[in-house]
Amino acid sequence: MNKRTLLAVFLIGIVSLVTIVGFWWLSVENSSTTSTAASPDVYVGVEVAYDNVTSCEKTIDKVKDYTNTFVVGDTGITLNETKLNQVLQYAHDAGINFIPFMWPTIRWRDQPQWVAEAKAKWGNHFLGIYAWDEAGGRQVDKGVAMPVPQADNYTDAANKYVDTLSETIKHYSTYYLNTAASGLKLFTADYALYWFSYLAGYDGIFAEFGWNHSRPLNVALCRGAASVQGKEWGVIITWTYRQPPYIESPDELYYDMVYAYLSGAKYIIIFSYPEVSTYGILTEAHFDAIKKFWDYIQTNPRTPGKTERRIAYVMPKDYGWAFRGSLDKVWGLWVDELSTKIGTDIDYLLHTHPLSLDIIYDDPRYYNNIRSLYYKLMFWNGTIIEPP
Repeated sequence: MNKRTLLAVFLIGIVSLVTIVGFWWLSVENSSTTSTAASPDVYVGVEVAYDNVTSCEKTIDKVKDYTNTFVVGDTGITLNETKLNQVLQYAHDAGINFIPFMWPTIRWRDQPQWVAEAKAKWGNHFLGIYAWDEAGGRQVDKGVAMPVPQADNYTDAANKYVDTLSETIKHYSTYYLNTAASGLKLFTADYALYWFSYLAGYDGIFAEFGWNHSRPLNVALCRGAASVQGKEWGVIITWTYRQPPYIESPDELYYDMVYAYLSGAKYIIIFSYPEVSTYGILTEAHFDAIKKFWDYIQTNPRTPGKTERRIAYVMPKDYGWAFRGSLDKVWGLWVDELSTKIGTDIDYLLHTHPLSLDIIYDDPRYYNNIRSLYYKLMFWNGTIIEPP
């Protein structure tokens, strides 16, 4: 996603032209030109992922009237207590919520004490901590710090992945954050294995919109996992190119934000790195697109508490596949013939249900949740169940 991990991922592109045009027309026709109060159920913001306090402050000033969240995404700031306090105080004074990125390395004084003091000082503006990232991507692409380099079978891989990731992040969730007492959440971003990362302890995951990732596929995977497990989910719009301009066009950015919003994302973040200008990779036209989206959500609020029942494709238990083709290895370790059928099934369902499909896993722990969430369950083996 960035200098922490730049993995070129090419997920299957499966949105039809008709679908794209339809959603684009919807977003344009319902746009407003007047900014008002924040939509209460969505956090919209920018992540600055380079070490420049002044740039962070200027970006906050730039977007404070049409966003409500800021992510401090570089450890050059977040592992320096003085810099971090300065940026977060600035965001708080601007009325902006914030999430600092933390790496599992301690370089300054007792962080649990800092977290307690920060929560007391900044209250609900302090949403939580973004801890590590792309654990799932590292696994399926055999990247740096791959959680499970070897396993005996799918269940062994799933158990090792959840245990290893849980051990990696537990000092955030159980020691530093003490989430039960503080209300702070533990976030990450990824493009694979969302279900298993939630099992490991994350409260919210941001599905990555970038490269040529299929937006509906990643929404279906991330939203499905979050819905069934009772967690939060969102989207982070990251690189499209490995060279300037790095990010997609302003029109594409606007479309992606609207699509995420219509899909029910609670967090919609735009990633900015490297520092090619005062505002990173974001241009005036990109800021105009963000403001246009902000205006859109004011005039098109989602109904509070309303949850549409959706259709779900149910994967085999522990089948940690990345959905990028039949030769893509399950858990990054084994090629499986079943992937061809699953890929064909999902390709069809994402064309026919681009906003309402979730992809979940066959796990008895969540059967009650599954029955209440979905009006139709389509299993990998051809079984179809329509809960009453």
